[in-house]
Amino acid sequence: MQLSNSEEELMNHLWKLEKAFMKDLLDSYDDPKPAPTTLATLLKRIKDKGFIDYKVYGKSREYYPLVKKKDYFSKQVNGLIKNFFNDSASQFASFFTKETNLTKEELEDLKALIDNEIKKK
Repeated sequence: MQLSNSEEELMNHLWKLEKAFMKDLLDSYDDPKPAPTTLATLLKRIKDKGFIDYKVYGKSREYYPLVKKKDYFSKQVNGLIKNFFNDSASQFASFFTKETNLTKEELEDLKALIDNEIKKK
């Protein structure tokens, strides 16, 4: 299941905080901060999608992620490769290295990462 941009932004705050009350989440946003009602709506939608849950303390809820950030983004990148690059990691890598204006140093870093993964296999 996919998150909207605003839901993903909220999840990024929650992943960073690991667990948080509504006030903590609001405080984590830069100005202009979203309205508390907007944040409450986003939290409900994200919970309904199965990404978060909460513990109740009196009238307050402490939210925490059920899905790890790495797992979510891994699924998104794999979906991108499947849907836009004919399920070809090579096509994705070719596009990524040619179209993103990477510096020579960044390309060398990527090459070192790939070489390291090759050695592991």
